[in-house]
Amino acid sequence: MAKRNIVKVPDPILYKKCRVVENFDERLWTLLDDMKETLIEANGAGLAAPQVAVLKRACIVDTEDGFFELINPVITSTSGEQTGLEGCLSVPKKYGNVSRPMKVTVKAQDRFGKEQKLTVKGFTARAFCHEIDHLDGIIYTTKCTETFDEE
Repeated sequence: MAKRNIVKVPDPILYKKCRVVENFDERLWTLLDDMKETLIEANGAGLAAPQVAVLKRACIVDTEDGFFELINPVITSTSGEQTGLEGCLSVPKKYGNVSRPMKVTVKAQDRFGKEQKLTVKGFTARAFCHEIDHLDGIIYTTKCTETFDEE
């Protein structure tokens, strides 16, 4: 495993739509392992492949509900609403209020290509939505009602 550099705004790679992962091989596994190490080092809740300069539909989330690897994720249903403060490792020292679903169901593949269906709520649902947005080139700041600088 190796720590990777986290891409910061305004790097254009963060605004690009990612490609579908087709090869579930050692290169993917290395990427996922490196992303996990990078996320732990950065003390974040999630990280998407474009944040480490890889345009693949892969992201990870690490919350109180567990550690998740999502390959080719698609949100299949949502319910409820929550509004709260979000930050992003690619947008350092900035935070903003964002409305997200309270509960989401996601269809994705694991690192071996096996299909999985996950239903999560609360902060983990927020993290899933935030990271899946990254895969479509969407940064949370475009969804903020207001933003704050870290003091």
